Order: sequence, then C-alpha cells, then structure tokens
Amino acid sequence: MKKKWVLRGLVILLILIADIGLDRISKNYIRHNFRYYEEILPFKNNLHYLITRVENSGAFLSLGDSLGNPWRFMLLTLMPAAVLLFGLAYIIIKTNLHKLTVLGIILVLAGGMGNLYDRWVYGSVTDFMLIKYPWFKTGVFNVADVSIMIGVGLLLVQSFISDRKTKKIVDNQQVISK
Repeated sequence: MKKKWVLRGLVILLILIADIGLDRISKNYIRHNFRYYEEILPFKNNLHYLITRVENSGAFLSLGDSLGNPWRFMLLTLMPAAVLLFGLAYIIIKTNLHKLTVLGIILVLAGGMGNLYDRWVYGSVTDFMLIKYPWFKTGVFNVADVSIMIGVGLLLVQSFISDRKTKKIVDNQQVISK
C-alpha cells in the first residue's frame, strides 16, 4: 500500500515538473528573444498561427488588469495560490480518484502554478501564442493556459463518463426493482 502511494506521488510530481518545466522554458525563450508585440509566423505559408509577446497583468483574457494593487494581488495571486495548494492536497489525500480526474487536476494545477510563478516573480504573465482564422480568433495564451484547458477538458470528459455510468446503474436498479 505504501509503495503504491509513493509511486502515485512520484507520478504526480513528475507530471507537474514536466508541465511546469515546459511552460518555464517556453516563456523564458519568448521573454529573452522577442520584443513586445513582435509577430512571427512559425509555419511557412500559414498566417493562422502567430507567436507574439504580450505581458498580461490580469487573469484570463486580461480580466482584472485594471484593479488596484492590493485587490489585484489578493484576487490574482493570493487566492489562486490558496486554491492551488488545496487542489494539490486534494489529489494527494484522495487516493480513490479516477486516473483521468487526477490527470485533469494535475494539468490544471501545473498550468496555474506556471502562471502564478510569472505573476509572483514578474508581476505579469508572459503570453505568446495566437490563433487567427476569419471565423475564429483566440486571445494570446501560453503553455500553462493550454495545460489548464486540457485539464478542464479531461475533468469534463471524466464527469460525463461518470454521469453515464451512474445513470446506467440507477436505470438497472429500477428495472430490477420492478
């Protein structure tokens, strides 16, 4: 039992380190090699994917960037730090979670930690990826944001799968009781 718990902890730690490491490396590269708002097309003959450097002092889509400093620090640094600590404790303590749920939470935590590090050290988050189509355009985002979105997607998929299994069990019990 203890061996399984240690292995689980190591897997969680390795995924966190790999994800945060990729985020740090990509942001450091952008921060040291790109000027603000400089645009680069990473793929020849493809105008839909751009690399551009933006420093975001707010949250997702720059929400909260106009808040005064004590409020911005509390809402965008202290509160996320508390939520991330709670999430980390949750996946460590709750050993009966589905693997997809754990992976989803880990990815959300890693992305949150990557962006929180930027906010804490630099006062803003470095964003650099942009997708532009005539019918669809993203805000500028980073590897941590992608990690968060994939993590949320996995949590939604797991929730849907779990709901379907629960509904099937309830339906079967109703058939048996009739």
